[in-house]
Amino acid sequence: MAKSMSKKILLTSVCRPMGPKYGDAPSVGYELLYRQVTRAQGLFSPRTVNIHFSLEYIAENLDAPTVVLQYPSRRELIRELKKGYDYVGISFLMAVMHKMKETVALIRQYSPQSKIVLGGYGTVLKDEVLKPYADYICREEGVAFFRRLLGEPEISMPYRHPLIVSWLKVFGWKVSGTGKIFAGLGCPNGCDFCCTSHFFSRKHIKLLPEGKDIFAVIERYLDLDPNLVFLILDEDFLLNKKRAMAFRDCVMKSGKSVSIFAFSSVKAISQYKVEEILEMGIDGFWIGYEGARSGYAKQHGRPIADILTEFREHGIAVLASMVIGFDYQDREIVAQELDGLMKLKPALAQFLIYGPVPGTPFYERVIKENLLQDVYTSDRDLFYRRADGFRTMIKHPTLSPEAIEEIQRRCFDEDFQRLGPSIFRVLEARWLGYRKLKNSANPLLRQKAEYYAKELRVAYPVFLAGRLLGPNSVIRRWIGDLERKIHADLSLPTLAERFKSALAVGAALWTGLTLKLDLFQHPRLIRTSYRMPGARWRAFDLWEEIQRKVSIPNLSIRVELQHAKQQVWLRLEGVLSSADAERLGQRVRESLARSKSRLVLDLKKLHWEKVDDLGPLREKLAAYRSRIRLVLPKLSVAHPELLLLASMFHHYKG
Repeated sequence: MAKSMSKKILLTSVCRPMGPKYGDAPSVGYELLYRQVTRAQGLFSPRTVNIHFSLEYIAENLDAPTVVLQYPSRRELIRELKKGYDYVGISFLMAVMHKMKETVALIRQYSPQSKIVLGGYGTVLKDEVLKPYADYICREEGVAFFRRLLGEPEISMPYRHPLIVSWLKVFGWKVSGTGKIFAGLGCPNGCDFCCTSHFFSRKHIKLLPEGKDIFAVIERYLDLDPNLVFLILDEDFLLNKKRAMAFRDCVMKSGKSVSIFAFSSVKAISQYKVEEILEMGIDGFWIGYEGARSGYAKQHGRPIADILTEFREHGIAVLASMVIGFDYQDREIVAQELDGLMKLKPALAQFLIYGPVPGTPFYERVIKENLLQDVYTSDRDLFYRRADGFRTMIKHPTLSPEAIEEIQRRCFDEDFQRLGPSIFRVLEARWLGYRKLKNSANPLLRQKAEYYAKELRVAYPVFLAGRLLGPNSVIRRWIGDLERKIHADLSLPTLAERFKSALAVGAALWTGLTLKLDLFQHPRLIRTSYRMPGARWRAFDLWEEIQRKVSIPNLSIRVELQHAKQQVWLRLEGVLSSADAERLGQRVRESLARSKSRLVLDLKKLHWEKVDDLGPLREKLAAYRSRIRLVLPKLSVAHPELLLLASMFHHYKG
């Protein structure tokens, strides 16, 4: 550790501003939904900023002092570089290679002593392309790479998992917070166009090897905020049935109602009953529809029409991804495939152009058969910039590049005009699921129905905006009919909800105006320091030593440094005697004295039936009560020690 602690690391995304207005490809920006899925839905598009999660994940699992920058401006990056770093890592995609070059130029100008590390899926490009911009290139799982680079000892999986929450907004209002769960990298399916599969040589790297590991991360998130929903980042989560069913067992044993969005394939989903999927907490899926005749192995299994229909009836919202530009497709065939997808009423739909990404079999075929458009053969930088799924890069047997791009635009437009805004399609699925599950004999499914009802009730205010501003008269009538059906099943809106409906119309109009004028479309810098000395956030070694050096029989001590919040979460599980409480309290007191860190003391899993006297712990920590928050269990009969602790310290509220 001593070797790495002498090094300082900066991990950064490329600089903002980003987007077509600034010379980037159509899908380039800070958001997946608005840029690539609901791009035709305008003011109705849900909005959420996606950060480079990998940078936070790597930083969490190093020993060296590290700072992470998410979307800095040039000025903000320069200011940070002037502080002096030994290594600067840049995460980038091929479509923003031009911005990566600009970032590298800034590093070399303002921090010439820094070694530059390139990472992310942009590193599918060969060494001869990237070496002029890097001292090191990471083309593997990033934690192991960086620890090896810094001379830090190897650590085993599961790694420490950072808690990263993004906020979904509709009409500028926060709708839900999503906890990101990094369960795996890569995919064994090996579709010929898939960069994520072939980047890891069709291997699946389980960052969270077992079902219990995944559920443990969910529990930590729920401690932060019991209302969070979850996104499991794993290319085909249900493919490993043993892990998925072990996860289901953990969810069922806990009795907790969770809401999870996951990625999976027809092949993987076909292994399960819909009830088993709901028992896992999963109520949203991203599924590759691709093309009716595309013939990928991952599409083998139950008919996708059966899956999407059954899922919708059970309240599961599906994002279906369709590919435009396969050799067999022409205008008529794409129209037929689109019609087939529209009849299944997916909650969301993505339409991407079949494109060659270096490192994939499709790219190798395109180069071998000279199928790359001549303009990209002669200008590789243009190829990189436009390789985003919204440009036709290849010579198609029957369709011109302009025709394919026009067909893609029509697919997005027809999806919106025929099925309406995705926010209402999700709500319709939830309503159908509520009706299907509310009288289920399975208590977990009844619990899911209650969750759907709660979600529908929270959404009451958006319906008026839909009825007034929907894309056409048919959709506006459908939204009104859906609203009436939901009211009939759940109850009429309150006066407060009616008032909020009027406010939502104003918020929707304001959202439309900001989109039209390109106002407030860029995020602010997110800067997180990990193990960097500072007035408020230091003494990392003291906190971690509590876990390493305080050994108490029958007591588990876990220390979690929550860098983004600059606080320490100390979890105790098991038996704690009065004598041990004094010893532990002294250690915690010393750490508080040497830092200004905030402490969350989690006593929820103490064996309270064996707790006698925690007076010594209270006494040791009394002087720092303003910086301490407690997490306590809910007991039917209040324990005397619980009452004393609750009266002395504030409860943690996220």
